[in-house]
Amino acid sequence: MKLPDTVFAIPTYRLRDVPETIEAYDEHFWTNGHSVKMIVFDDSSLANHEKYFPQLEKTRTVNDLYYVGPREKEQFLKFLNKKLRDQKLESLVRTLFRPSYGGNRNFSLIYTLGSLLVSADDDMRPYGLVENSPESLRPDEVSRGHLKKNGENGYIAKSFDLLTSFKDVLGKKVSDVPDNFESGNLLIDTSMDLETNVTKEFTAENSLLLERGSVSRNAIVKIAQSFRTGTNDIDALDYLEMYLHDEQQQHRDLHVLNAVYVLENFRPVVTNKNWRIDCGVAGYDNRLGLPPFFPTRLRFEDYIYRLWIQQDGIVTAHTDAVQTHVKNNYMRNPLAMDVFNEEICTLLKKKIRASLDGVDDLSIRFDYEGEVSLKDSEDILESVNAVHTRVLKAAAHTKIPERKEALLLFAETLSRSFYGFEPDFFQQNVSRIVDDVVSQIHASLEIWPTLVEICYFHKDKREFPQIKVQNKKVKRRVSTGG
Repeated sequence: MKLPDTVFAIPTYRLRDVPETIEAYDEHFWTNGHSVKMIVFDDSSLANHEKYFPQLEKTRTVNDLYYVGPREKEQFLKFLNKKLRDQKLESLVRTLFRPSYGGNRNFSLIYTLGSLLVSADDDMRPYGLVENSPESLRPDEVSRGHLKKNGENGYIAKSFDLLTSFKDVLGKKVSDVPDNFESGNLLIDTSMDLETNVTKEFTAENSLLLERGSVSRNAIVKIAQSFRTGTNDIDALDYLEMYLHDEQQQHRDLHVLNAVYVLENFRPVVTNKNWRIDCGVAGYDNRLGLPPFFPTRLRFEDYIYRLWIQQDGIVTAHTDAVQTHVKNNYMRNPLAMDVFNEEICTLLKKKIRASLDGVDDLSIRFDYEGEVSLKDSEDILESVNAVHTRVLKAAAHTKIPERKEALLLFAETLSRSFYGFEPDFFQQNVSRIVDDVVSQIHASLEIWPTLVEICYFHKDKREFPQIKVQNKKVKRRVSTGG
């Protein structure tokens, strides 16, 4: 069965809140005249599937809605293992598609082989927050944005035709993208380290700057993304910084922000490299297959694409559109645990990047095997210890009881997350975590090309296991704006 040329996917582990996202994007597509297959890839447990799937069936959509959940995934894995005819490979296959940020996205890649894939996280919305009176960008600027207090005036929610913006570039040669696109070697974020995406220092505004360079007109756009507003792509420590800088903030959950990120202006661009790939608002030319996401519960599943995209003949694009992150705090780790995870991610990014050995059509190769030196662990502890001390100092100086309580609680959970800052205990546990993650990544990269080949030849015969959601179909929607 031939797939449609474009598929819209929502990967999630929070099925409870997906119906609102589905209806928002369905309305957006209808408003802009699009008919598109929509698929929810659900990483929920079977218990949560049974609890919340009825809510998905209560949605009202113009477009057909499909669902791939725990039962469908298990059927698919059995199909793959039957095709492989080797029981020794079964654990590798399950590792690649394990419940995780990357594992769930790998289902979306396999299910949409032969098509363009447009993906949005479950807490994204199809509009951008933009200034009422945008100012012109400098010649080297691609975008400029800043934080605004919640409720502050001066910006609006503006809708852009997302599917058209992705179709304008995905799978196209650079020579065929619209004339309003800039081109260059890469984008530099004024507030972040280039290769790890770690914030250099807290700032209320930032720009993406274009580093000029030659871009082949025959290169193909394989990955594209919209710009993002609301909660921009920031680290866990950025939430802490924003809390510390707002001395009137007293909410007990440091994940809760009193500010939103608003774009002053932006323009589309094609680049040879992209260290700012944001898979939450991305589109992929998946007609011939792509590399797998790292199958990890750590939030760096898309780092493989930042390395893979650097090969000759392939480029990435920021489209002429914006989406907004509404920051769903349901089922999120405590902020201190996110700090721990991001420190491990940063370490892994540096190690993989430093040992990168090559790239090919469906994979990358790197030599790092998961060793964590004493200096590696000491550097992390030194950095986080400084944060811990700063939080305790802020708690001692505040006169707001709720704020003091929130800061002291964060300091306590930060200490627990980092094993009480005990060097030997921390080093031992981090070594085990990193070794497990790297082993899983190597195994996944090894088996992935074989699975793509199997699935590519199967996709035109029949669909992979999925449910067509028997929700309420509507012929037209009454637009609510946004």
